[in-house]
Amino acid sequence: MRLSRRGLLAAPLAVPFVTRARAQSGWQPTRPIQLIVGFAPGGGSDIIARTIAEAAAPLFPQPLVVVNRPGAGGAIAAEAVSRAAPDGHTLLIAGGSESTSLPAHRDLPYDPKRSFTSVIRLTRNAHFICARGKGGRFTTMQQVIEAAKVRPEALTHGSAGVGTLSHSIFIMLGRATGSELLHVPYTGGGPQQQALLAGQVDLVVQASDELRGLAASGDILPLACASAQRMPAYPQVPTLRELGVELVADNMKGWVGPAGMTPEMVTYLHDRFRQGMSAAGWQRFMEQTGEADGYANGADFQRDMDTLLDNIRAAMRRS
Repeated sequence: MRLSRRGLLAAPLAVPFVTRARAQSGWQPTRPIQLIVGFAPGGGSDIIARTIAEAAAPLFPQPLVVVNRPGAGGAIAAEAVSRAAPDGHTLLIAGGSESTSLPAHRDLPYDPKRSFTSVIRLTRNAHFICARGKGGRFTTMQQVIEAAKVRPEALTHGSAGVGTLSHSIFIMLGRATGSELLHVPYTGGGPQQQALLAGQVDLVVQASDELRGLAASGDILPLACASAQRMPAYPQVPTLRELGVELVADNMKGWVGPAGMTPEMVTYLHDRFRQGMSAAGWQRFMEQTGEADGYANGADFQRDMDTLLDNIRAAMRRS
């Protein structure tokens, strides 16, 4: 890896381009493609970006360069990509809080529905509402809902920060169940997880990749899944829909570029990243995380992001 003059961590991933693809006509990148990640190296978004970049690199005639621009829950990176030239050489790993939650909480210098061109969704990770396993107060989601109704704000939930998906999911849960929990924001997913383990909060939202060993050891107990279907890695955990709560809020990750990209650019990028999702490295990554294939084309990816954002905004209007 190398540090650019602007202080951004960049990791070029390039191998010789295949002859068959070089012979194809139409748009092709003419310089390195910048893959912008709005979070620090080592986090979930960064790992996804680097894994798919490595898997898809043989299919591109130019390097794929992962650039980390952390800050403001991903909004700094999103703004930078929204202002970039729509020439196919700058993409954002999007679909999380910067696309579906933060815009419901505050004004941002970009419009998540109009400032971008969606290319492809790569993953659709489950969110779990979790309690402390060893010595915790709750063993079922029904217990949580009933307790929150009896004593509003007596229960606490952590989040990775104000406006993040882990915050918004509890807002939607409260509206859907007629309950209310006291919000305790932290500065990221790691600190909120530690707060739960220490007994400082009753509940948190965890992505499937954050649970892993802590669920297996019994330290964290997933009570319900905020997805449309149960997750293969946690088949015993019911969905909120199964419990009568209409709430679906997945953490999606995929590539978007600036608004104004041509259909030829989108098709070129989509097809190569889609092919990269069949590579052995990407398949190993998906097996390790225990997730199903999260693929969607650009239009469907944008639709799902817009739907989640609209649902969060509606829940906040009713608060």
